[in-house]
Amino acid sequence: MNGRVALVTGGGSGIGREICIGLAATGRQVAVADLNLEGALDTTSMISESGGRAVAVAMDVADTDAVQAGIFEAVDELGPVEILVNCAGWDELMPFLATDENFWDRVIEINYKGVLRTVHACLPSMLEAGWGRIINITSIVGVTGNAGQTNYAASKAGLIGMSKSLAQEVASRGITVNCIAPGFIKTAMTDELSDQQSDKLIKKIPVGKMGDIEEVAAAAVYLASAEA
Repeated sequence: MNGRVALVTGGGSGIGREICIGLAATGRQVAVADLNLEGALDTTSMISESGGRAVAVAMDVADTDAVQAGIFEAVDELGPVEILVNCAGWDELMPFLATDENFWDRVIEINYKGVLRTVHACLPSMLEAGWGRIINITSIVGVTGNAGQTNYAASKAGLIGMSKSLAQEVASRGITVNCIAPGFIKTAMTDELSDQQSDKLIKKIPVGKMGDIEEVAAAAVYLASAEA
């Protein structure tokens, strides 16, 4: 697997950063794509300090031109993308009747159409090479639903359906498509929850604790491997 090129959206922080670090530790060259370029640069510094190779790419997945420009930059620096991890996402807890069409559009543009954009840009070179890995970070609420997250859950459920369908299209060409659907993971987002909210969530989790970003990253590294 040494030298294969991976591109991770949302790689500037949280789960995305940990996935970048995990992929680099197993010999992949990593393009760290994020709307926050400073965060992406921090991730690449961590990788470089550990002896890996990475480049930071500014990318707004809600903008088709920005996605194409970012991927072009990554390919120019490292070569064709062989492993694509879609981790960029956005959410804001809000009751359904408090949302409007603009709010829904923002969630869909980032969480769902953002993945369509990156896959559309990276898939042709994977098909040409006869090998590829596409890993989409969804959410358990795309299966279970969750109060206050109707828009987010819908975007993640759509991503699951898209991934299952695309997997059937490209499996015979040496390309796998998988989802990772984390439950509640300890990140900066969950750190903002009150103690009461955290306790309520943890009571629903059989092991009695939130997941760690390293656990999600380990799943992504496996799905990016030849063994998967």
